[in-house]
Amino acid sequence: MKKIGILVASALLMTSCEKFLDTESLNKKNTGNFPVTVADANQMLTGIYSALSRAITNVPHTHFYMAELASDDRFGGGGENDRDMQGLDHLMNTQPDRFLTFWTARYEGILRTNTAIETLDKVSGWSTEAEKNQVLGEVHFMRALYYFELAQMFGEVPLLTASVASIQPKASADALFAQIGSDLKKAIELIPTRAYNAVPSGHATKWAAQALLARSYLFYTGYYKKTAMPLADGSSLAKAQVIQYLEDCIQNSGHNLVPEFRNLWPYSNEHTAKDYQYAKDNNLKWVGDGNIETVFAVKFGTLADWGDQYILGYTNQYLLHFGLRSNNGQAGTFPFGQGWGAGPVNTSLWNDWRQAEPTDIRRTASIINADTDLQDYIYGADNQMEETGLWQKKYIPVTAYSEGKLIPSYAILSDAAAADYQLAHTQDLVLIRFSDVLLMHAELKEDATNLNRVRARAKLPAVAYSLAALKRERRWELAFEGLRYFDLMRWHDAAEALGKQEGITIKNKGVNTAMKAFGGGYKARFEATGGFWPIPNSEITLTDGVLTQNKGWGTPAAEFTGW
Repeated sequence: MKKIGILVASALLMTSCEKFLDTESLNKKNTGNFPVTVADANQMLTGIYSALSRAITNVPHTHFYMAELASDDRFGGGGENDRDMQGLDHLMNTQPDRFLTFWTARYEGILRTNTAIETLDKVSGWSTEAEKNQVLGEVHFMRALYYFELAQMFGEVPLLTASVASIQPKASADALFAQIGSDLKKAIELIPTRAYNAVPSGHATKWAAQALLARSYLFYTGYYKKTAMPLADGSSLAKAQVIQYLEDCIQNSGHNLVPEFRNLWPYSNEHTAKDYQYAKDNNLKWVGDGNIETVFAVKFGTLADWGDQYILGYTNQYLLHFGLRSNNGQAGTFPFGQGWGAGPVNTSLWNDWRQAEPTDIRRTASIINADTDLQDYIYGADNQMEETGLWQKKYIPVTAYSEGKLIPSYAILSDAAAADYQLAHTQDLVLIRFSDVLLMHAELKEDATNLNRVRARAKLPAVAYSLAALKRERRWELAFEGLRYFDLMRWHDAAEALGKQEGITIKNKGVNTAMKAFGGGYKARFEATGGFWPIPNSEITLTDGVLTQNKGWGTPAAEFTGW
């Protein structure tokens, strides 16, 4: 097999025909002449970060999209031919290389981090040792993040820690999480201690590393039923140390809760809020991207272009996919714009939330009820499937009026984004929010203090700590932020919770029906797969069978053929 090329000279990305395990160098840079300068090191770091948005060129096959549509709180949606969306909801496959773009992007990122770790010592000209440590710490953070997403998606995957790719079998979960934990521990040690806003937005901080380590610890120890997390040197990470990391983040990072929950989301932006009655009634004002509550986020910009499919990675395509299906998304549904209709909200979430916390402002801050919130919503628009009349409003196109004319995104005014409803979306994808840090600390310490800090912002009374209370709070506070599915997995609640989706009333193409079982049903599919997804078949073929397929895949019961 060929060695993978060193791809560090710029943020430009590979073409889709290239396979991760079978690629040639696409430039003349190599480890003999790169990196040498601090500018080289920063260019290398840019290439590592670019792999974050690389996967987003193919949104339906990503970690975040899967986590949202596969959870019990959302259905697949889309049109009658959008089997990729509906298949995720039912934990079923739709094509042999379903997640190839994501797999490739994550391993490209990993190979770039490996190269950086091997070569950054060659760089001269650092202004201070802290400058070097910041870059190297960010590299370790990114390698951990990429492996963590792979481990959550696929369970066991190859573990590569060198800059030259080789055919490897799956590593055990223990080995993967030992590497993840070690990288994050190294990042915490390397990255200088400074306020979160002293680092450019979108870059990893010591505080982000502490938070991601806690998330990794909770997933590993929960899903695999362990009491500690292994590290690569043979030692382990105990719960007490993770709690200390979180307490350091809470006390010293400068991060805090935004006082008004509804100001976290762009529907309260200045260009939209002046015409949006809900925002006016509640005196809302968006705090913007990169705010005090954002611990780590994927950044987007205004360079989106149809000339190269990878340039789509510069725009937040999740918003487009979660937008209201065409014939909606216009003045009658202001301020929520047009898209592909993915991820209708399960009515059980709305009802459970209303019953448990009837005064919780976060319910209507997070969910659109088309029957009461929108002036002229059309059911069955463009053959919408699995429709409930409920949509999330955290990641969705937000329109605005400019000189009396409706435009497809506020970002056209605020960021000079492209005036195109598919390309205009610049909203950050927040991967770690400070409220999650508080709730992880509450869960690990089994203490209600920080849980009630989150509740207080939502104007809710304090409660005593219990795991049940913690689970409810995470469901409400962090709804639609890509965490629910993995919470269910690590709590071992997934099979039962997912199974409750069957029988829920939905509309297919405007006609009432009930959500039904496919492939034996939600519970059966989760139990067959353990919640993990199929490794792309082309990667298995490329390794001559050294890689093996995950359980529960490759059978007729795993293939979603549509309604």
